Amino acid sequence: MASWIVQMTVMVLSVFISSSQGKRDKMLYCSACRAIVDELNYSISQVDPKKTINVGGFRLNPDGTMKDKKVPLARSETHLSELLEGVCNSMSDYALHVDPDTQHKQYMRFAPRSSGATGDFPDFKNFQFDGPEASDSMKFACEAVVEELEDDIISLFSQDVEHVHEELCNRVSDYCEGSSHTNEEL
Repeated sequence: MASWIVQMTVMVLSVFISSSQGKRDKMLYCSACRAIVDELNYSISQVDPKKTINVGGFRLNPDGTMKDKKVPLARSETHLSELLEGVCNSMSDYALHVDPDTQHKQYMRFAPRSSGATGDFPDFKNFQFDGPEASDSMKFACEAVVEELEDDIISLFSQDVEHVHEELCNRVSDYCEGSSHTNEEL
């Protein structure tokens, strides 16, 4: 009798776990992926391109010299890792946007950046501000994407790959696969 209860409990839990993993909100995760790319591109653009960082093994060669290499700080793995640690904190600057013509829904940045012009942002009447739950779900999705794709994100940005939205959010992951707005920049 006890083993039957254990078996039923395990079966119910496995069904629950598998169904909860398969129920990711595609629009939310696609928006989070695209927001990560947008935020990282912006952060990288704010770094002085002349700044470099030493990378390498820092080992002494047999002749007593040290071999190291200087790379631009903005796209160094060290800097990108630091940016990834805080990228999800900016998800509170995003809200659900409904295109008035197509009714297409996606999370978009509504808050202007400190150095940006406010004229670049869509009309606020097309945003749905559903309180902290919406930004919490966007932040949670962002954290899940970063956790799952951290190595890929760092690799793509350190190599300065063109069309990172497309590469990361469509090819590497399938978050935006089949989305009608995959080539749009946020």
